[in-house]
Amino acid sequence: MAYAVIRVRGSVGVKKDIADTLKMLRLHKVNHCVIVPENEHYVGMVKKVKDFVTYGEVDNETFEKLILKRGRLAGNNRVSEEIVKESTDLSVSELAEKVMSGEIKLKDTEVKPVFRLHPPRKGYDKEGIKRPFSVGGALGYRAGKINDLIIKMM
Repeated sequence: MAYAVIRVRGSVGVKKDIADTLKMLRLHKVNHCVIVPENEHYVGMVKKVKDFVTYGEVDNETFEKLILKRGRLAGNNRVSEEIVKESTDLSVSELAEKVMSGEIKLKDTEVKPVFRLHPPRKGYDKEGIKRPFSVGGALGYRAGKINDLIIKMM
């Protein structure tokens, strides 16, 4: 299983240790998304920056759509089935499954590890980006509902 982590808040007034953790996660800008494996190192990093990101378990179907729609190669070229087949001998759905299970890392393929998303259509939830998801906001852990947010942001 893997987590999708999306940066929601900007960089003004961020403490140095949190800014460093966001850099280590490659979340340099708002609405950037990364897929991280579910291990204790990444979980600790994500929990540290929970007030600036939203995260949850992404499913294979959403991750496959994310690779095809928002995935980029070197030179800002789009990802297609043919390019993935040439570079990894896998289809996009097989690549998504293997990345989710931890057999392959995105950095081992030609796909860039950061997905640049749009702001969500119809906005975040009613409380905005300053409150946690548990009370109606956008920040923190949102379990499987991250898939709905990613679809809104593609």
